[in-house]
Amino acid sequence: MTGGADPTRVVVGVGARGGVSAEEVCALVEGALRGAGLPRAAVTALATVDARSAEAGLLGAAERFGVPLLGYPAGVLAGVPVPHPSARVRSATGTPSVAEAAALAGGGRLLVSKTVSARATCAVATAPGPEAPSPAGPAPVAAPAAVPAPGAGAAAAGGAEGAALVDLAVKVTGR
Repeated sequence: MTGGADPTRVVVGVGARGGVSAEEVCALVEGALRGAGLPRAAVTALATVDARSAEAGLLGAAERFGVPLLGYPAGVLAGVPVPHPSARVRSATGTPSVAEAAALAGGGRLLVSKTVSARATCAVATAPGPEAPSPAGPAPVAAPAAVPAPGAGAAAAGGAEGAALVDLAVKVTGR
């Protein structure tokens, strides 16, 4: 295996319009996984642009898959080379790709290109292994924000005011 990416562990990038349902996101992701011959258990995270990381349908889908929802800043996603950039998506979000870029942001290899439903898009990439090198190209300023499942944030942060808190982690590499 090359690049430290494990094809049995995947990250699913998801783009969505406001108001998308968890059911639609789950159906889209499950269809993409089936098409690639991947089990549902292969999903290690859903990832999106940070402006959508509080979207109820995306949070609900991540909860159903039992994985975190990662939110990347648009500027980080804009620096990820993708096979299907869109001027319309760039105009709406500040990045030419959400689904493919979010799937690839961790440095994996694209397994399923952008797949579209009525209100969402998804793409599937290999998840980087623990020993994986940093992705080529510009290094992200920070790792994606981990967004807790609905209700988990308040309990973990110690109250209702903690529900709005987002943990950030910074990836540090030796050079």
